[in-house]
Amino acid sequence: MAALPPAPERRRARRGSLERPINGRLYRGTWLFVGLPLLILAFSVARPAALQPPNLPPAFDKDAAAALAKTLATTYPIRPAGSAGARGAAAWVAQQLEPYGYTVRREPFEATVPGRGTVKGVNLVAVTPSALSQRAIVVMAHRDDADTGPGGNDNASGTAALIELARAYAPATTGRRARLPYTILFLSTDAATDGGLGAVEFAAHSPERRNVVAVLNLDAIAGARRPRLVLNGDTPRSASPGLAETVRSQIAGQTGLDPTRASGLRQLIDLGFPYSRFEQAPFVTRGIPAVTITTAPDRPSDGVGDGAGAIRPVRLGQIGRATQNTIDALQQGVALAPGPGSYLFLGSRIVRGWALELVLIACLLPFLAGAVDLFARCRRRRIRVAPALRSYRSRLGFWAWCGVVFGIFTLLHAWPGGAARPPALTGVHWPGGALVGAGVLVFLGWLVARDRLIPRRDVSAEEILAGHAAALLALGVVALLVVATNPFALIFVLPSLHVWLWLPQLREGAPRWVQAVVLAAGFAGVALLLWSFAGRYGLGWDAPWYIAWLFALGYAPLPGLAIAIGWVAAAAQLVSIVSGRYAPYPPAAERPPRGPLREIVRRAVLAERRRRRAPESERRALHG
Repeated sequence: MAALPPAPERRRARRGSLERPINGRLYRGTWLFVGLPLLILAFSVARPAALQPPNLPPAFDKDAAAALAKTLATTYPIRPAGSAGARGAAAWVAQQLEPYGYTVRREPFEATVPGRGTVKGVNLVAVTPSALSQRAIVVMAHRDDADTGPGGNDNASGTAALIELARAYAPATTGRRARLPYTILFLSTDAATDGGLGAVEFAAHSPERRNVVAVLNLDAIAGARRPRLVLNGDTPRSASPGLAETVRSQIAGQTGLDPTRASGLRQLIDLGFPYSRFEQAPFVTRGIPAVTITTAPDRPSDGVGDGAGAIRPVRLGQIGRATQNTIDALQQGVALAPGPGSYLFLGSRIVRGWALELVLIACLLPFLAGAVDLFARCRRRRIRVAPALRSYRSRLGFWAWCGVVFGIFTLLHAWPGGAARPPALTGVHWPGGALVGAGVLVFLGWLVARDRLIPRRDVSAEEILAGHAAALLALGVVALLVVATNPFALIFVLPSLHVWLWLPQLREGAPRWVQAVVLAAGFAGVALLLWSFAGRYGLGWDAPWYIAWLFALGYAPLPGLAIAIGWVAAAAQLVSIVSGRYAPYPPAAERPPRGPLREIVRRAVLAERRRRRAPESERRALHG
């Protein structure tokens, strides 16, 4: 029996061909340029020094503070801002401070809160002045709670510690603590559960705001959890490393354990998409060193089980003494250097933000080199990229229309509106009628756009490659815009850049499911952001709606939304290519004689005419 002839050997496609358009050598070689920023990053790692307090006897009475916390929690268990309980709690705090010689100043304010309307709150300010300087250290705690109450740990504990610390530094106090280099300002805020409105009001409008050198925020400090520090702001900034290290060392000295902080990844996410519900954030945003000390998780409790029995005097005393030692250390007159900037806190070390930005920007270079080289190859092969770019323009126009609809409905107050602060994590609700109306307008926009996007003929391999090149060039522009606004946000964009760059290499020979997996992997950055909100803040499937709410309220910056629209348009073009539904922008000969909008209007007018003429024709038939 004759032997079968050998199967023809499948030859690997030549570099630079339509089957292998991505220059892998150039891509891999460009990664060498990332080495220098990494070296700079390694040398930027530092260990900040903690300020040392003087050798003074402890004056914080944990039992007295625990008694105050229990009294507040039981006397005024329901005290959301603007309620009768909140007014009673404010009068109670002022009454506790006045016997120590304080003149308590009231600073009223009001703001709009989603779901609650206009809320009136009041901050209370008590001052221990210094004869040497008007510069002030702020000790802060909010006294309000949610409607569910009773807020024993959150935040009767912080308010009680504030009162006890005020007693230790009262103006009538004699001894070494009376000779203060800095003024101490005790701030009891309101409406913290509504997005930290009291802290925002003080940081933006209080007469003392320009003299503040440091802020210590006490929030739910008597819980069973391990103490932790919250350091981020509403913008890509972090607390002063000197202040953070001083607080860390004092808490470790009192509890025997280092306080926890967000992991390095979560800190990077907070820099890429700044968000914080704690009251240090408005101060950090304005360049004022501020730290929150808490035993609460990122998602606040719903009030269940947070009564007087939730207050742990031992933990309250430990954090109270640590706070007092920190105040004494700050009173040595040593400046907190460096001030607020962008940092990554890893144990007792910090990584400077500018070094991280250099590394993230350097990670763009391999993608940019590969995308530009792909465009150049298309030009050398005389593959027209202009129709693909016009196709991207049509997709961008559709998604921009979606953004315009979202903005119009925001201006019309169709979405839940209020102050530009983080709304409550519970009750994420969007009006159904407004969603239907927005959906109808979006659908009409899609009817207009699809006329230029649906395939009407077979698309050649060259045209598909041009579609890839156009989408990758658009992603490059999006990445550069991210660099210009917030380089830390590159962590959400880089996965799509480096993964989707290889999609043109998978056009021929690779199964469709492989292309789909690679396409899905490019959404890892977006999934990272959604995962952070879904798990860290307990939002679950409400995470996308909540993030959209932040944009609607103006808390998340508008340029970020515009850049996200450009990214989504590029992703949509790649999805259409992988799914086999891509078509380049049709030339004049392939387009219908009328534009899509004119065609829709024409069809509507003709339908209306036919409807009006129908009765007349029926009457003629009857008379005939």
